[in-house]
Amino acid sequence: MVKTRLLNDKNKLPWLVESVENGKVDQNLLVSWFKDNKDVVDRKLLEHGAVLFRGFGVNTPAAFARVSRAISTRLIESMEENVPRTKLTAGVYTSTEYPAEYRLSMHSEYSYSNRWPAKLFFGCIKAAERGGETPVADNRDVLAELPPRIVEEFKNRRVRYLRNLHGGQGFGLSWQTAFQTKEKAVVEDYCRAHDVAFEWKSDDGLRLHQTLSGIVSHPSTGEEVWFNQAPQFHFSDYPSEIYQSLLSAYKDPSDLPQDVCFGDGTPISVEDLHEIRETMNRKSVIFPWEEGDLLMVDNVMVSHGRMPFVGSRKTLVAMSE
Repeated sequence: MVKTRLLNDKNKLPWLVESVENGKVDQNLLVSWFKDNKDVVDRKLLEHGAVLFRGFGVNTPAAFARVSRAISTRLIESMEENVPRTKLTAGVYTSTEYPAEYRLSMHSEYSYSNRWPAKLFFGCIKAAERGGETPVADNRDVLAELPPRIVEEFKNRRVRYLRNLHGGQGFGLSWQTAFQTKEKAVVEDYCRAHDVAFEWKSDDGLRLHQTLSGIVSHPSTGEEVWFNQAPQFHFSDYPSEIYQSLLSAYKDPSDLPQDVCFGDGTPISVEDLHEIRETMNRKSVIFPWEEGDLLMVDNVMVSHGRMPFVGSRKTLVAMSE
């Protein structure tokens, strides 16, 4: 009833788990098969970084929520958010609502925070008319491909993330949206608990910064992986017209909606950030979504993005462990 293989022999991810029930789709079959083969999936997830479940009809928000909860240890809620998305039910969200005409750059979820999920689940409820794929890249390969000079700088100097969240009006997210609360005390408690430096601004905005490792060891395998969001946090990641307008609007980088530098406060060169983005793109595997697909990703081992698209697209995300 189920067969397994690499989706494409030319790429080492994702590993495919596929129903062969002659068009008959069954979410119960997936849940049952997973429970009987959890050790295999866990091993393949560490080996390949991503597992694609196809042909099981996970094509509604309710089905995605049910299956994600059944095959994860625990879904976790979004917190300290950096992109706009909508909560559908406990632990289940729309994927980023970034404009369709732009590519969302490669990243590992919440790598700008010291609170990040171990696994991600992406569900294709409706595939775009054209484009809209979710590229995935092995962070081990990214690390190996980057110039040693860049690797050493990120390893030794670490990465400082800066965020300015407005109080209700402005570019980017509000702190109310990012933290899913209107209570400043809740935000303060979270920041203290997670070593995030914070400062309330006179315009009711919130300034945050924290310094983290740019390269980490995978908690299960011990392998070193590229794990940071420096390329995405720097304002040079925005489309060129937005990048130029930000350069004009913000004379002081500390006032930007978000920015990044090395842990000692020195800038990261735009040229190096461009090379990192190009390396991550080059190492990416891109495959078309099919309605009902469920993709499980090791969030430390693998980074992901989103391609531009045309037409209606609905992809959900859940985070666990």
